[in-house]
Parts: sequence; C-alpha cells; structure tokens
Amino acid sequence: MGLQAGQSGLRVYPAHLDRSEQARLLAALDAILTAAPLYVSRMPKSGRPFTVRMSNCGRLGWVSDEAGYRYEPTHPESGRPWPAIPAALFALWDEVGDYPHAPEACLINFYAPTAKMGLHQDRDEKDFAAPVVSVSLGDSCLFRIGGLKRGDQTRSLRLNSGDVVVLGGEARLAFHGVDRIYPGTSTLLPQGGRINLTMRRVTRPASTVAPNRPPAEGEHHAQ
Repeated sequence: MGLQAGQSGLRVYPAHLDRSEQARLLAALDAILTAAPLYVSRMPKSGRPFTVRMSNCGRLGWVSDEAGYRYEPTHPESGRPWPAIPAALFALWDEVGDYPHAPEACLINFYAPTAKMGLHQDRDEKDFAAPVVSVSLGDSCLFRIGGLKRGDQTRSLRLNSGDVVVLGGEARLAFHGVDRIYPGTSTLLPQGGRINLTMRRVTRPASTVAPNRPPAEGEHHAQ
C-alpha cells in the first residue's frame, strides 16, 4: 500500500522492491547501459552540463541539449535505438500506475555523490493523465516536492533504495527535485551513487482527450 504524501496523486511506496528484486533490476540495467551508455546532457541554449549522467530505455528517450528538451527514438551519441524497458518495470507500472496504457520511455539518471537536480516539472509528455512512476536504486537522496508553481511551498522526503514514487493526479505537474545524495547509505551499486528510473507515457492514446495544459512555468529536467 502506498503512502499518500499530503498531496492528491503523490504516492510513496517505501521499500517496495526488496534487495533481490533490486539486484535483478540492476542486472537488467547493466545490459541496457552497455547498449546505451550513460552520457552528459546539456541545458537548452546555455549548453551547461547536467550534474547527473543519463540514458534511457523504451521506444522513446528523453534528451536535452542546446536545441531544447524532447523525446527521441535513438541515443544522441551512438544513434542506436534505445533498448527495451525490462519486463519487471512494465509489471511495476501495471501494479502502481493506475493507468491502462504502457509506458513508452524510462529515463535512467545516475547521481554521483555530489550530483543534484533543481526543481522542475515533467511536462514534455502529451498525456498528463498518465503518471510518472519513479524507482530509486542505490544511495539515499533528499527528494523535494512543491506545487504547480515554482514558488509554492515545498517539503522534503528521504528516498531509499527500493522505494517507488508515483506522481499522478494533482501531483503530476508538481515541481520536484533532488537536493542531495547521502553517500555510503547503500551497498547495491558497487561504485556507489544513486540510480533513478522514471517511467513515462509520452504520446496520448487515440481514445483519450487531451487534459487541460496549464501554462508552462518551469523547465523539465527529470527527477
């Protein structure tokens, strides 16, 4: 059972994946990252590098460079299609996502001990009725979430390896970010650090009607 974390649509599932499930998922990610290695994304216009390294799996992958934020079917450095999303992640989406259509993208973020992610909205997708489902692996982090405006009050949650977070409903477009990593809090990743997986539905199924899109207030990075 997920914990409702004070905002409609935000659900936190502490320790939802046990150690063996985390290890199996990490093994699947090792194969994915061999085919689609982590790379450094850049901010639009400025070209400033992200402090996290990124990759993707799924039919589409989220990318960022001087041209802007967008989804692409291929790795920006190799030009190869992204590897498939592991079956275990599809099963997790079906279990907690409360959405009838499969995810099309899974962003893989690797946080070194000093990496962080500023407050942002995930709004490059076309169907906001679909949630964002997030999985934490490795070292713990301090996750911060606010409201629909950048200046709204925020609160912080510590996320540990195996925790699952769902941003849906009113929380789907909430500003959120990662303020810090707690090095040495997990032994799952041999090199240390944190991996965050965020599954998204990118396109709108033909049978759905577009939800109202609030005006853009912030930039989309990724949790």
